[in-house]
Amino acid sequence: MEKLDWTLIRSFLAVAEAGSLSAAARATGISQPTLGRHIRQAEATLRVALFTRVAQGVQVTEAGQAMIAPARAMRQAAADLALVAAGRSSGIAGTVRITASRVVSQAFLPPILARLRAEEPGIQIDLVPSDTSENLLLGEADLALRMYRPTQLDLVAQKLADLPMGVYGARSWLDRVGRPETVEALLQMDFIGQDRNTQVIRAMAALGQVVTRSYFPVRTDDPLVYQDLIRAGCGLGGLLCRIGDADPALEKIDGLFTLPTLPVWLTAAPALRQSPRLRRVWDLIASAFPA
Repeated sequence: MEKLDWTLIRSFLAVAEAGSLSAAARATGISQPTLGRHIRQAEATLRVALFTRVAQGVQVTEAGQAMIAPARAMRQAAADLALVAAGRSSGIAGTVRITASRVVSQAFLPPILARLRAEEPGIQIDLVPSDTSENLLLGEADLALRMYRPTQLDLVAQKLADLPMGVYGARSWLDRVGRPETVEALLQMDFIGQDRNTQVIRAMAALGQVVTRSYFPVRTDDPLVYQDLIRAGCGLGGLLCRIGDADPALEKIDGLFTLPTLPVWLTAAPALRQSPRLRRVWDLIASAFPA
């Protein structure tokens, strides 16, 4: 059998997991024609059909299904090699890829990264604002700031802070509609909700207020647009106090009920934690974030 290129297996796995060439292209950044060529080359080398075409995209064949597990093992092995090599790097100069939620990336990280650049000009930063969880063990990022405690046992994690939250409305909007004095009056006011996510609904349920999606007259899943909707006077909404208190156009509704805090965890793959460059960025973020 002809030697099998790892690149072909990586493309096969991307298409198998995404369910179509177009979805795999969006996920990997590899063009659809290139992915198609990789699949054909892999099938020719392995001498089996890996996919059949269906109306929704492609379907993995029985032979392809049998190859998914070893392909994932190859992907993990390649990622492990890269992590070990990065962890053994002795120099501090180089690139660190950080992923964080869009809100944290906008409201918290810029001054921290500016300080890092001033103190360590040899370190370059790739900041990936994302509300999805990148897999650190597969090398998708070097460090991650997440709003929950990581569940993967192989990750190194440190809790940085519990961020207080509050209910805010536009000051001009509250001047017009009035300020609630009771919880009952508060719940009669317009709240901004989410479209497909259920975080706000679950947060209200935890406070004893069971509502459905239709309770919210305006909805969005984009956290930055959510803030803009509050500022524009579309209704009340929950914000990090760091953001809401700093905006003179907003007013906090105090004394009626308390929202739970939002935890922030700094995480990394264990091999990267031994890298001087990663350790420097880790230590600076860990020391600067609570402030």
